[in-house]
Amino acid sequence: MAKAFDLLWAFDASHRVMTLTELARAADLPKSTVHRLLTRLVELDVVEHIDEGYRVSVRLARLASFAPANLMRELALPHMARLHQWFGQTVALGVLRNFDVVVLDQVGSLEWHAERVLVGARVPATSAALGKVLLAWDPRDALETALPRPLPAMTPASITDPAVLLEQLRQVRADNLARQFDETRAGIAGMASAIIIQGEAVGALGLIYPSSTRLHPQAAHALRTTAARLAVEIRDTLAASGHERRWMPGREVGLPGRADAERHEIT
Repeated sequence: MAKAFDLLWAFDASHRVMTLTELARAADLPKSTVHRLLTRLVELDVVEHIDEGYRVSVRLARLASFAPANLMRELALPHMARLHQWFGQTVALGVLRNFDVVVLDQVGSLEWHAERVLVGARVPATSAALGKVLLAWDPRDALETALPRPLPAMTPASITDPAVLLEQLRQVRADNLARQFDETRAGIAGMASAIIIQGEAVGALGLIYPSSTRLHPQAAHALRTTAARLAVEIRDTLAASGHERRWMPGREVGLPGRADAERHEIT
C-alpha cells in the first residue's frame, strides 16, 4: 500500500501523461514494481493507460479536486505568480508527507540547475526550507522522539544532527521563515514561510534560487506576508462554503495528533 501511495505522489500535478521510466524515477521504485502497481491501479480506475504512458484517471482527478491540498494549490497559484513576477525566482508550494516535503506546484523554472526539483518531487524535510518551516510548527517533544537518527544527508551541507536541527527550528518558528543553502542540491538555495491556519502549519510557500544569488532585501517580508494572506483566503473560502470544521491539513506526518498531544512551543 505504501508503495502505491508513493507511485501516486509521483504523478505530475498537471496530470500530464508520464512514461513507466519517468514514474519509476519519480517514485524511486524499480520498473518491475511500478509496472505491477500500475496494472492494479488501472484495474481500480485510479490510473489510465494510453499509448504514450499513464495518467491520473478522470475519477481520481475528480476526487482530488475536493482535497484540501488541491484547494490550497488553486488559491495559492495567483500569489505564487505575483512572487515570481516581483523577484524573478521560482516559487514553490509544499506539504509534509512523513518526513519528506512534497512539491505540490511551482511557478517558474529550475532549468538553470541540472538536478532541478520538479512538481511532485519528495525531498527530505530536514534539508529543505519548505520542510524545515513546516517541521518547526510540530510539538518539540514529538520531534525529538520521531526524527530519524542520523538525519538524511542530501549534500555535505545537510544537517545530520537532530539536536542541531531542533536548535535551528526554534528560530524558524519564531520568525516563520526557514532558509537552506546547498542542503538539498549543491547550487540551490531556498527560503520558505508556513501557511498557518488555526495554529497548524498546513503548507508552505518558498522561493528557490541559485545559492550564488543575493535575494532582494524585501523577499523575506514579501514571502511571509503572502503566506499570511493566503492563510486568510483559505479560511474565508472554507467559512463561506461551510466546510471549515471538516477541513484537515494537507499533511501526513507520523507524529502524535495535535488534538491529543500537548502543544509545546519551540522556544
